[in-house]
Formats: sequence, C-alpha cells, structure tokens
Amino acid sequence: MVAVYGDGVNSADSTVVLYTKTGKTDSTWEKARTWPAHNGKKGWTTDHREDDKRSPVGVFTLTDAGGVLADPGAKLPYTESVSMQAPHYWPKTHWHDFDYVIAIDYNRAKGTPPNDPTRPQGQTKGGSIWLHMDHGSGTSGCVSLSKSGMAYLLRTLDPKQHPVVVMGDKTNLAT
Repeated sequence: MVAVYGDGVNSADSTVVLYTKTGKTDSTWEKARTWPAHNGKKGWTTDHREDDKRSPVGVFTLTDAGGVLADPGAKLPYTESVSMQAPHYWPKTHWHDFDYVIAIDYNRAKGTPPNDPTRPQGQTKGGSIWLHMDHGSGTSGCVSLSKSGMAYLLRTLDPKQHPVVVMGDKTNLAT
C-alpha cells in the first residue's frame, strides 16, 4: 500500500509512505520507505473536477505504469512511450515529470496505458491522476516524488498483491 499524507487541505506538500505486509499470513503493515512529495497546487478535494488543481482524496488501485524512459524493471504492466512526454511549452523544470508514472485508478480504464484518455465518470471529473516524478512544487492533481522513489515503487509494486494508494490530507484521512 502506498499512503500519501497531505500536510493540509490547501497544501501542496505531502509525504509518500510505502507499507508492506510482513510474512505470508501476518496482517501487520510495516513502513518500508518514505519520501517527501507534492500533490495538487491547491491541495486536496473529496469532489475532484477537471482543472481544479487539487488531488482527489480516496483509496484507488494501482494497475498500470509507464513513462518516457525505458522500463526500470516494473512489476506493473509498463508502457514506454514518448507520447507521455511533458509538453516543452511547460517550464523546463517540468519536462521530466512523466519519465516514470504509475496511473492512479481515478476515473480511468484499468488495463490501459496511463495516458489513455478514457474517463468512465465523464470528462468533468478529471483524470490522468498519476504518481510521477517531482519538479519541486505542486502539481495539477497528481502526486509527485523523486526519480529514485518512482523507480523503487515501479520495481516493488506487484499486481499479484493488488496495490492501492490511500491519499488525502491528514484531516480527511483521519475520518
């Protein structure tokens, strides 16, 4: 399980924590790794909308990955494609955001490349919410962390274990 703990409902700062279960029959969750991270520029929401610059609060499966760079040994299905490259009219600091991505299954078709435009709940609910590489500040709604953190998650998250992300600001997560 990947947990994303947002600092506050209106904050773009968060922490990503990877939890793993210890033993085959043990149901104890153990903290495996922690990374500083960013979420939506305007924080978090329980009613995400396209272009609201907030990350959706919730529990979502993680089924697909990809990026501009070659597969670093991902266990999730990985699609390498230059079509995921950030547009070069974006600031240069953002050009490598999508070198590695893990699709968060919020309003998307599971089993498709992360950049598949299908929106089962409609376009107004937004989509293309990913874990991706950090550029040092808030995102449009995704969660971003270091390149080394992304590579570690890609090599660790195993579809046989049905990985999920639990994400939101600390107040919403407490409820």
